[in-house]
Order: sequence, then structure tokens, then C-alpha cells
Amino acid sequence: MEKHVYRFAGHTFEICSLYSEVHRLCREYRTDDAPEMLLSVSRSDIDNERRIPGGDADDKHGDDAYLETLAVYRKIAESLIEYDVLLFHGSAVAVDGACYLFAAKSGTGKSTHTRLWRELLGERAVMVNDDKPLLTVSGTGVTVWGTPWCGKHHLSSNISVPLEAVCILERGESNIIEPVSAEEAWPVLYRQSYRSKDPDKLKRTLVITDTLSRSVRLYRLRCTPDVQAARVAFDAMSKGGQK
Repeated sequence: MEKHVYRFAGHTFEICSLYSEVHRLCREYRTDDAPEMLLSVSRSDIDNERRIPGGDADDKHGDDAYLETLAVYRKIAESLIEYDVLLFHGSAVAVDGACYLFAAKSGTGKSTHTRLWRELLGERAVMVNDDKPLLTVSGTGVTVWGTPWCGKHHLSSNISVPLEAVCILERGESNIIEPVSAEEAWPVLYRQSYRSKDPDKLKRTLVITDTLSRSVRLYRLRCTPDVQAARVAFDAMSKGGQK
């Protein structure tokens, strides 16, 4: 067993693991502060990750150390729901100190689109997290946090950035972006949020996603996989809040 303390979304966890892979993964988030929560992983937790239909593990009979990293993040997500912190499946990029979050079905091209933002904007654009950021949600705003669980491209930064807007991404033959209402966006936001099997925590997730949908500007972008799509999106989303 190996254990260390880490900070995620402003909260500290002592992680006690069977394998060292999770500590390698989280090394940039390590802290000397006292832990608020204690988290340990058992063999049954690892086996559970292997049994989850459609889970993140490509090979359900694969490496236990990797499956343990998924079990750890699941436990972190479960713990943070009580603090109005949501694990969200999306690609988050920050530009000039504001974060833009893209949500879509897997395979739609979220990572491709945020890569185009980085091509367009150069050093102004910083990846916060390319796959599973954490969101601290309140009625006064949303903060996006980087995490080491950041997808196959391993693009993430140990930073926190205020969320400027959320964009629902769809494939299209041209690049068209339009504002959408909270009612239109909510089903997508909920589907892309971590959903606990605990009924009370699931109810809390419903409240958090509703608050998210009403706390930031929301858009739908139908786009092609070229840099013009990034230009159209950035121009609309960055200027949408200006008077």
C-alpha cells in the first residue's frame, strides 16, 4: 500500500492505493496540507471498474493499476458532489484567463476543436483539461479545475479558471454558432456529468447541473474540423458577454 495527499478542486484527499500508478498520475497535484478526506481502493473497487458497461477502460481484462486510477477518480467524484463540485465529460480550454467548455457525444470532435483553438490563438490558449475537468458550481459562477484524468492526449494543467461559456458541439457542413437556453442545454449537460448510483447524490447532481445551466452563457456550434470553426466559436463566445 502507498499513500500520499493530493489537492483536487480545492479539496485535499489522502489516497491509499494498491499500486503506484495513481501516484505517478497525480504527482503534480500532491500537497503537504492535511487531508480533508481519506480514500482507499480495494480489489473489489478495481473489479467493479472492469464490470462497468461502456466504462473508460478499453480492455476490461487489462491492467489493474490503470483500473485503480479510474476507481480513485470515481471515489473523488462521489465525495465532491457534496461540495457542489461536478466531474464533467468535456474539453476545457482557457483564453486570456477565461475558460470555454465544450460538451458533446464521444467521437464528435471536442479534442479536435480545442486543438484548433490552440492553433488559432497560440500561447493565449491553455488546455485546462481535455476530457474530465472538475467544475465548482454556484449561483454566482463556475470554476473549472484541471485534473490528471485528461484523456488519451494527456492535455491538462493544474490550474483553476472561471468558466465563461459552455458550447454543445455538433458536426456540420458549415460553421454556425447560436445561443441556446438553459432548458435546451440541460439534458446535454446532465448526460455529460458524473452520475452517482446513490439516490441522494444523484438528486444533488440534478440541482448542480441546473445551476450550471443557469450560471453561464450557453451555445450550440455546428462545425467542420478546420480552424475557421475555432474562429467562429471564439469570436461569438468571447464577445457574447460584452455590452
